[in-house]
Amino acid sequence: MENIRIIIADDHAILRTGLIRLLGEVRGMEVVGEAENGHEAIEKVQELIPDVVLMDIGMPIMNGMDATREIKEWNEEVKVLILSVHDNEEYLFQSFQAGATGYLLKKAAARDLVNAIHVVAQGDYFLYPPITRMVVENSLEKLRRGQEPTSSLDTLTGREREVLKLLAEGYTCREIAEPLFISVKTVETHKANIMEKLDLHKRNELVRYAIRKGILQVNLSEAME
Repeated sequence: MENIRIIIADDHAILRTGLIRLLGEVRGMEVVGEAENGHEAIEKVQELIPDVVLMDIGMPIMNGMDATREIKEWNEEVKVLILSVHDNEEYLFQSFQAGATGYLLKKAAARDLVNAIHVVAQGDYFLYPPITRMVVENSLEKLRRGQEPTSSLDTLTGREREVLKLLAEGYTCREIAEPLFISVKTVETHKANIMEKLDLHKRNELVRYAIRKGILQVNLSEAME
């Protein structure tokens, strides 16, 4: 049986080195490449065509969510296993919506990581057990309260998500309008709809929301503060 070919995408060199050393000792696994941001991860995937990508969420230049989407659009056969510090269901759901087939916390034991890689490499979904319990408990609680277990992000259209991301990155309505080939007035309308749908009232609230949802590119060191 051929080795499972793995690429590690994380902006922390020490973590990448540790994972390379760990997986290098696992029979049947081979780390064939590494990347420090989402854009580099895409390039490495296209060059090396791995079986599994271990993907961090918060990376510079391009975050793990966007990189996962592009990788899956390019080659559906490449499996993405998210490695994250975030133990909330918003990041979890976003990851699977982006095309990931597994979600594991960085605090997990080495045996959990090895097991997760085997699972996703076989084409199955992997969800870290403590997160599974949290999701089930939260969903049941929402059902008891008569709430739909969905994300507020789901209320936005595709265009509104684009505008939200650009606004959170600090672009003005005029700066957003040109690359999207829409008028400034249309951007302002999208902005108003976004603020209303998400019940936000100030720009700094919008930025915090984008960071919490993984829309805004942030470094892991910033996300953990």
